[in-house]
Amino acid sequence: MSDSNKFLRGTMILSLSQFLSKFLGMIYVFPFVAMVGQQGMALYQYGYQPYTILLSLATLGVPMAVSKFVSKYNALGDYRTGQRLFKSGLIIMTITGFFAFMLLFFLAPAIAGLIIQNPDELNGNALTDVVFTIRMVSVALLLIPAMSVFRGYFQGYQSMGPTAVSQVVEQIIRIGFILTMTFAILNIFNGERATAIGFATFGAFIGGLGALAVLLYFWKKRKHVMQAEIEQSATDHDIPLKSMYKELVLYALPLSFVGLAIPLFQMIDLFTFNNALIATEEFSQGEAETAYGVFSGSAHKLILIPVAIATAMSVTLIPTITNSFTSGDKPLLQRQITQTYQVILFLAIPAAAGLMVLSYPTFAILFGLGDLELGGTILRYYAPAAIMFSLFSVTAAILQGINRQKYAVLSLIAGLIVKMASAYGFLYIMGPIGGSFSTMAGYSAALVINIWAIGRFAEFDYGKIKKRALLIVGLSLGMAASVIVVKEGAMTLFPLDSWMNAFFVELFSVITGVGFYFILSVKTGLAGIVLGDRFSILKKRKT
Repeated sequence: MSDSNKFLRGTMILSLSQFLSKFLGMIYVFPFVAMVGQQGMALYQYGYQPYTILLSLATLGVPMAVSKFVSKYNALGDYRTGQRLFKSGLIIMTITGFFAFMLLFFLAPAIAGLIIQNPDELNGNALTDVVFTIRMVSVALLLIPAMSVFRGYFQGYQSMGPTAVSQVVEQIIRIGFILTMTFAILNIFNGERATAIGFATFGAFIGGLGALAVLLYFWKKRKHVMQAEIEQSATDHDIPLKSMYKELVLYALPLSFVGLAIPLFQMIDLFTFNNALIATEEFSQGEAETAYGVFSGSAHKLILIPVAIATAMSVTLIPTITNSFTSGDKPLLQRQITQTYQVILFLAIPAAAGLMVLSYPTFAILFGLGDLELGGTILRYYAPAAIMFSLFSVTAAILQGINRQKYAVLSLIAGLIVKMASAYGFLYIMGPIGGSFSTMAGYSAALVINIWAIGRFAEFDYGKIKKRALLIVGLSLGMAASVIVVKEGAMTLFPLDSWMNAFFVELFSVITGVGFYFILSVKTGLAGIVLGDRFSILKKRKT
């Protein structure tokens, strides 16, 4: 197999595994919330959000940075330098993981106090439960950083299989443990909800053990081949460890920071949401936590579905942008950026519009009728953020492709400043939907910078994209209008007072919306332009 085919095959395998892993990470929420409720989901998020920041730092930046470093020196015939990085990296990341674990474990009481400043244990989660949850999930930090070095080392040899398989296995074991332990503690042992959620977060460690077992299996299987290449190294640059890690960090930090966009925004909500709502004196702690569970857990997972689909379909276009920019092929670069924007907008805008219009039946089907009014309202106002999440991830990737990743970092910092400045005030004034508006305000600020930077440094002309965006918005509004008519009509026959009625309303509405958008996008020629004329059915037919 040629190097190019090997690279493309590996990229496809890794992209598929990441999408599958993210998809599994979304769908388990539905049965989990059915068992623990929205307030239980809030408690789960209290533990998982601080952990996610550290987890993302370990799993986003390190594998890519190690992969680039190892690949670079392997190409120069120096396999020993990559091996030195691998060995020292395992030691350093294990130590780093241990200190991260200690930090999160012992700071758990302080973090819990910031999340809930005025606890009311009669109708809310107790501070001791929050501390327990944070400490249970912190144990996973003992494993994940070292695993990231393993994954990066394999990827440096253009071997994506170990990373792909370990990611999927990790997610399957984690989700299986979460659902099994939660059900057993609540329904078999008649335990407390807080105990069940604490053990659910411990699933991150159990999943990590499964992933580590997979990586060790591949290491044992391929070690002799790698060792033979090391012994036959044509050269040894003998780079000092200090210089080695400087090169590694300079590459990893921008990637890690941009990859932390959503977790960092959620971290701000973690420390403002409950406190702002309770300060209005219109929400008890329990009510504020239920709203937070809906916002940060249930609704957030739903809007990530169109984000994952849109990003997965456009991500194959991103690596080619680097080649076009490097080779100076400006016309090709223009076409690639245009196509990337078009795919994202074509998928994300109607998906967000659909979620807004169908927020109530969608929430009822997936999370039940118990918190329908609250859940439907939050989902309706949060759905447009799906467009911004999708655009930010893609524009940041484009900036990386044209070697302007520092602007993606600067845009994220600007977005976080806007989010921090507006989060508490929006929540205090608007109630639970304020979290959605502060998030969209922050992402809007970040996107303005990203879009400007792409226009400036890639010399990209946005004229065509503006026309396409207006057409997509117009078609989406038409689709939304047709869905509203069908939904309101269906609700006269099937009021949202049972799961089955919500299902019928959703079914009729989704068929109408998808059919309407598909027909209009084909008739206008938009589908063929965006998705490609290789799909003959999408071509606009001449009359």
